[in-house]
Amino acid sequence: MADRSFLDWPFFEPEHRRLAAEIDAWAAQYVAPHEHKEDDVDALARRFVIDLGADDWLTYCIPAAYGGRHDKLDVRSLCLIRETLARRSGLADFAFAMQGLGSASIALFGDETLKQRYLPDIGTGERTAAFAISEPDAGSDVANMTTGARRDGDHYVLNGTKTWISNAGLANQYVLFARTGEAPGAKGLSAFVVDADNPGLTVSERINVIAPHPLGTLSFENCRVPAGQMLGDPGAGFKVAMATLDIFRATVGAAALGFARRALDEALARVTTREVFGRKLADHQLTQASIADMAVQVDAAALFVYRAAWTKDCAADRVTREAAMAKLYATEAAQQVIDRAVQLFGGLGVVTGTPVERLYREIRALRIYEGTSEIQKLVIAAQTLAAAEEANR
Repeated sequence: MADRSFLDWPFFEPEHRRLAAEIDAWAAQYVAPHEHKEDDVDALARRFVIDLGADDWLTYCIPAAYGGRHDKLDVRSLCLIRETLARRSGLADFAFAMQGLGSASIALFGDETLKQRYLPDIGTGERTAAFAISEPDAGSDVANMTTGARRDGDHYVLNGTKTWISNAGLANQYVLFARTGEAPGAKGLSAFVVDADNPGLTVSERINVIAPHPLGTLSFENCRVPAGQMLGDPGAGFKVAMATLDIFRATVGAAALGFARRALDEALARVTTREVFGRKLADHQLTQASIADMAVQVDAAALFVYRAAWTKDCAADRVTREAAMAKLYATEAAQQVIDRAVQLFGGLGVVTGTPVERLYREIRALRIYEGTSEIQKLVIAAQTLAAAEEANR
């Protein structure tokens, strides 16, 4: 079992410590038996959503008014759940995370009708959620988005393409971002909830990646969406997206932390049992240096992640800087921790199906999605420079 001493840090309350123990026990029973399966990804992802919903874990993804656990999303809880699920299975973490990412925009900006229509069923797992913002030529550069939404009476007509969309083909609805043209660049975007069975919406491609996940491309051809499906005001799409990511970027760091903890645990088990040149691998100083580096990076990542989560829950409405730091450091550190674990395993570390080999594939995407590491550096720099200018006024 991964080190749990971090739960004694002052970031957490008794309910978080109980949650950590409960989700760990649940994951051992319901996730661990499936952690090596990659043959039918869609079916397993859907199973995880159903199981998470049946045992009330998805109630952490929605507000209490719609069947959720807290009045507003508790980021520390989201991080603890993602970290724990990720230690067992990247796909289980994915299933939980997408229910949150795909519903938070509705919870934050939807009117009461939209909230009542979608949130309760997302919280029970009866609906599978998705978040559609990336395009073939607009990933990090959101302002380059070309998918358009043209007003036509009481509807908007959508035309364009979204790609790298998690849960494409599985989701019951998508939180979609499109250009409505109120202003140039990012200020001319709006957000909508689009049902998966809406005429004019098709899943035109499924995308296979090194760590299998439900991923694909959506095509919109004269797809008519009622104007009431808009989230917030026309032109507020960028605000909707950033407010949502402000919550979930720290949880990406938590998932990376879960991967890193598992890699460290696997490495410790390996070096304390494997003999090399007549001694345990753990007795060699170079091994000890690697273990020390891994332990430091794991604890530092945890500090970044749970500082951001605590700040969002207890101290500030916006945590753009803290969340960017958490995602940047935790994902980059986890990549290094896992790489060291593979090295300590030697040839076995690159054998398909071993835990460290699977982790090596799982971690790579986290340095890209929800803002690449390079974008996080730009965000952190912009926030730091703005704070310095404010202090000098």
